[in-house]
Amino acid sequence: MDAFIESLKGINPILLALMATLFTWGITAFGASFVFFFKKMNQKVLDAMLGFAAGVMIAASYWSLLAPAIEMTEKAAKVPSWLPALIGFLGGGIFLWIVDRYLPHLHPGFEINQAEGVPSSWKRSILLVSAITIHNIPEGLAIGVAFGAAAHGLDTASLGAAVALTIGIGLQNLPEGTAVSVPLRREGMSRRKAFFYGQLSGAVEPLAGVLGATAVLLIEPLLPYALSFAAGAMIYVVVEELIPESHLAGNTDLATMATIVGFAIMMTLDVSLG
Repeated sequence: MDAFIESLKGINPILLALMATLFTWGITAFGASFVFFFKKMNQKVLDAMLGFAAGVMIAASYWSLLAPAIEMTEKAAKVPSWLPALIGFLGGGIFLWIVDRYLPHLHPGFEINQAEGVPSSWKRSILLVSAITIHNIPEGLAIGVAFGAAAHGLDTASLGAAVALTIGIGLQNLPEGTAVSVPLRREGMSRRKAFFYGQLSGAVEPLAGVLGATAVLLIEPLLPYALSFAAGAMIYVVVEELIPESHLAGNTDLATMATIVGFAIMMTLDVSLG
């Protein structure tokens, strides 16, 4: 792994962010491809996967995003170390709250009359894709910001940490594609169409990743705010969507233990590679 990380040095960080988010999009598509083998996903398996994704995102929010943001500010010593992290974190949560409030979407497992956002005539398939797309905005942004931060040569934001974040988000993207494609197949949609909608939810990640990397490369003082913003947005997704969805069928203990496992794996990845 060390040799792989060394081989990435010297590559444009925007290109690295694009490649990393194309990888995570590919994992979403892989999850969506389960629709070719299953018409119905075991609910316990799906709940465990969602819990695992929540654990990964919680750990990534701290080790890959908030902690580096605080350490950067401490070294700069221009403002209190907690201030950029606080502003960015709250900003990320508020941004996702606004998106969640106004963008029409439907969480997996809910009936169409429980769709959130402004009233819409969108079909169920589009509403499901919209919900998972909301998840993927902060994930792509986090990866882009991480690679942009690594390009500044800061000890607190290494290339290894950006790679660890990419792997972690890739792992937790697996259930997101499945959570869209399999329910659509169960409702009678063709396998190919269900797969298309499932993988489509990850298409926003490359765009968010490139925007994040470009922003922090152009404006270095933005780094701690951008890292914390991505953390706040990810925590919003975990608390608002992933954990409630993983508990919806009553498999609370299983989902909770999967969250612990996801957290532990992401923590290990970040500490060992970062």
